[in-house]
Amino acid sequence: MTTPPTVDVHAHVLLPEVDALVAGLPGLAEAKALDARRNGPAAPAVSGPMVRERIPRLTDAGVRLAAMDAQGVDVQLVSPSPSHYHYWTGAKTSEKVYRLAGEATAAHCAAAPDRLKGLGLAPLHHPGLAVDALRHALDQGLLGVEISSHAPGRELSDPAYEPFWSRAEETGAIVFLHPFGCTLDERLDQWYLSNTVGQPTENAVALSHLIFSGVLDRHPGLKVLAAHGGGYLPTHIGRSDHAWSARSDAGTGCAHLPSSYLKRLYFDSLVHDPHVLRELIRVAGPDRVLLGSDFPFDMGTEDPVGALRAARLPDSDFHAVRGGNATALLFKE
Repeated sequence: MTTPPTVDVHAHVLLPEVDALVAGLPGLAEAKALDARRNGPAAPAVSGPMVRERIPRLTDAGVRLAAMDAQGVDVQLVSPSPSHYHYWTGAKTSEKVYRLAGEATAAHCAAAPDRLKGLGLAPLHHPGLAVDALRHALDQGLLGVEISSHAPGRELSDPAYEPFWSRAEETGAIVFLHPFGCTLDERLDQWYLSNTVGQPTENAVALSHLIFSGVLDRHPGLKVLAAHGGGYLPTHIGRSDHAWSARSDAGTGCAHLPSSYLKRLYFDSLVHDPHVLRELIRVAGPDRVLLGSDFPFDMGTEDPVGALRAARLPDSDFHAVRGGNATALLFKE
């Protein structure tokens, strides 16, 4: 039996071209101010130096490949840093952003096409552009697009996204769900709660919208990959199941028990706890969890294979998560 490559599906690229595009535009200062309020006054002093130290790994393909070799990672699925979403921009600028992001990510991956696979961006704040953004990404040779957990005034259950879900299903594109920010705002503005509590919350809310609204019933072939192990939802899905069974207002949108939809989704392994990882694999299935590191940020892991090994999985599950599942998902013809 051929051993699959080790594949990290949660790795980022920083795109200075996108930052230059939006620099000085009306709305950028306000968006940055909101982000600063949400993260709290202590965050910039830590985040700034952290990102600057990692810029070579985020921008230079050669440095990235050397870091992958050190980690024992053969292939990365590279997605733009979520800081490039810019869901505050107008339609014309949004089109420029997704085009530039897709082209720049494709160029970065072209340095080692056998080892670097990429994703583009879809502007959720302009649903009418989402299908075109997906088409553009696929035209660049990318495998799909990255999205946040919501857009201002819109949840993933919004009917305006139906054409996007349809096109993603038809093309077999990967939709990487990676939150940026948290709408709990200043309640989480200390101790980096905006990330440690906010990101798992955003994942859970976004996935719940996909499940309870029937999106996954209407589009059973969707390939949605959730960052951060899907947040709180997989380990607390019993409460969703109970509500679906006990309350008429909770059970009208989806046809089946909410927990059953976890086996239609994909999750990365980045949960920072071997016991939680084992539970994620139990509820979603060993064929639905893929290795993820959040390369190269500080809230990720520098040893994704070691973190996976710490879960003490059966050999078959270990190798499935390490690379077998991703190989089937990313390279299936």
